[in-house]
Amino acid sequence: MSERVIKHLQAQRDAILERLLTLIRFPSVSTDPAFAEGMRGAREFLLDRLRAAGLPDVRLLEAPGGQPAVFGAWTGAGPDKPTIMIYGHYDVQPADPLELWQSPPFEPAIRDGRIHARGASDVKGSTTIAIETVAAFLAVEGGCPVNVKLFLEGEEEVGSPTLPALIEANRDLLAADAMLSADGGGAAGKVPVLNIGCRGITALQFSLRTASKDAHSGKVGGALRNALHEMARLIATLHDEQGRVVVEGFEAGATPITNALRMEAASLPLAEAAWYAQFGATPFGDPAYTVRERTTLRPTVEVNGMWGGYTGEGGKTVTPAEAHAKLTMRLVPGQDPAAAQAAVKAHLERHAPPGVALAFDYAPGGTRAYTLGAEHPLRAAAAAVLRREKGAEPAVTRLGGTVPITTMFQERLGMDSLMFGLASPDEDAHAPNEFFRLSSLDEGLRLWPLLLTEIGRMRAADFRR
Repeated sequence: MSERVIKHLQAQRDAILERLLTLIRFPSVSTDPAFAEGMRGAREFLLDRLRAAGLPDVRLLEAPGGQPAVFGAWTGAGPDKPTIMIYGHYDVQPADPLELWQSPPFEPAIRDGRIHARGASDVKGSTTIAIETVAAFLAVEGGCPVNVKLFLEGEEEVGSPTLPALIEANRDLLAADAMLSADGGGAAGKVPVLNIGCRGITALQFSLRTASKDAHSGKVGGALRNALHEMARLIATLHDEQGRVVVEGFEAGATPITNALRMEAASLPLAEAAWYAQFGATPFGDPAYTVRERTTLRPTVEVNGMWGGYTGEGGKTVTPAEAHAKLTMRLVPGQDPAAAQAAVKAHLERHAPPGVALAFDYAPGGTRAYTLGAEHPLRAAAAAVLRREKGAEPAVTRLGGTVPITTMFQERLGMDSLMFGLASPDEDAHAPNEFFRLSSLDEGLRLWPLLLTEIGRMRAADFRR
């Protein structure tokens, strides 16, 4: 069954590539209302594609104040076969800074076997592969080896804020035995990789004020607190010189890193010198852990933005009265997002000197870390496919980033998920000149049909034990 579908996909490869490029051209930046038209265009394109693929139930799912999700379902495999939710998302990160792009971010350019564009890496590339796989099964076989539901989200890049409300309003519609996520790389490439988890996330934004107004730096410099100086000092208290987080209570509840976890992390080799070289950076971080462990098994506090005073062209002799910062915290299993957020807030309040006022702007909570159990059928199916295709036992790894829906679907719908994206770690996701390898497209058009066929050999009851 899967080989016929694979041949069909390979024959349609040029048309599939053109549809991917069309999807990429929509500037679907969810965080900025200025890109509302790009979001709408991407949604309409996906709705049309799912209808053309032959899915009988295609619709938008909406929650107040949020970006709609695109939903499609085909459940003709029968009640004894598993129902698999296929997840992807159509929203992307902002393309800034634009001046660093070698070609316009929403005009995909193919160079050296790579598609260069915002959203090309994994997000729209892997999502397209998943959609096209379902379409091919329906076209060639008249049906899929499993019941399928597709959920294509529009808020992943902003933390899925209205996803809980959307889930509650559509619980029956979204019911499934397990989820395959097209977001989260690892399946493509020479080394077989099984991506079984990701870190959680929470965030914090705050402002710091030292006076009622800005002042002339020549008149007050040296006698009045400078908000930017105070912000720099305050931010510096979050870490020690080696980058370790020194916030009291931040790691409360975190699951200890066992020897088994360290062996798991080491199963995917990482040349640390080359890893730093790709960023033009020098080694940094807690020497007690490897780079792989620091970026997947350890929690972090990162400053994503810090600003204040005058930042325009030329100079302005001012002592600013206010400064601002945005923080995100990546969390490991066992950490509670609200508690981690509260610990950082308390630390900042405790270390702010007299005469410095803090104001916080944040949404309480966040997303917990996620891990797929060792005995889950999805894990067994994916491992079997990768083992056959690549001739080696797959390494087990986790994302350093966060896919919020994995935790939300597990907690709210009892649905476990496996991330089976096709991007590689070096594809500069979220950065200027992001790209997606054409070889990953080709590999995905083979691996996804094989994986759905493998899952189709299982029964629904296998997922409900």
